Amino acid sequence: MPEPQPLPHRQRWLLLTLLAQVLFIVAVAGAGYATMAYGRTITLRTTPVDPRDLMYGDHLVLNYTISRLPLNLWSEPTRPRRGTPVYVVLRPVGEAYEAVRVVAKEPAVPAEQVVLRGWVADNWRRGLRLRYGLEKYYVPEGVGKQLEKQATRHPMLVHISIAPWGQARITEAQVIK
Repeated sequence: MPEPQPLPHRQRWLLLTLLAQVLFIVAVAGAGYATMAYGRTITLRTTPVDPRDLMYGDHLVLNYTISRLPLNLWSEPTRPRRGTPVYVVLRPVGEAYEAVRVVAKEPAVPAEQVVLRGWVADNWRRGLRLRYGLEKYYVPEGVGKQLEKQATRHPMLVHISIAPWGQARITEAQVIK
C-alpha cells in the first residue's frame, strides 16, 4: 500500500487560504446570530423613508428619534468631530428607549439603561446627527412601501438587540396601530 504523499507547499497555502475565507464567513454570520442570542433587546422609535432600492430590493431607511440629538446631551468639554465614535446612553421612556446623554468613552450604566455605540455624522451649533449602522432594514419584496404608508399614520418601533460586546442588530420593525 503506497504511503500518502504530503501536499506540495503551494497546495498547502491554497488550502489554508480557502480555510481562512470559510472561517471568516462563518465568523461574520456567527457574530450576527450571537448578537441576537446573547444581546439585550431594546425598542426605538423611528420613521421609515425611501423604501425601494433598485439594486437591493425593498428596505427601510430608518430615521430614529435618537439619530438627531440636542447638543446639551453631549457631556464632554469639546465638541465631537464628524466621524468620531460616541456612546449614547438610553433609558426606557414608555414603550421605547430615548437618549439620556452622549459620551466619548463607553460608560458604566445602571441596569435599566443601555449603551448604544454610534458615530457623529454631522454636528451643528445646537445638535448632533448620529449614525448607528442600523439605518437600513431589508424587508420582503412589496412590504417596504406598505410599512412606509402605515408609518405615516401610526408610530413605528424597531426592536434592536445589543450584544454585551457592543454589536447591535435589528431584530424586528413594526408599526403600532
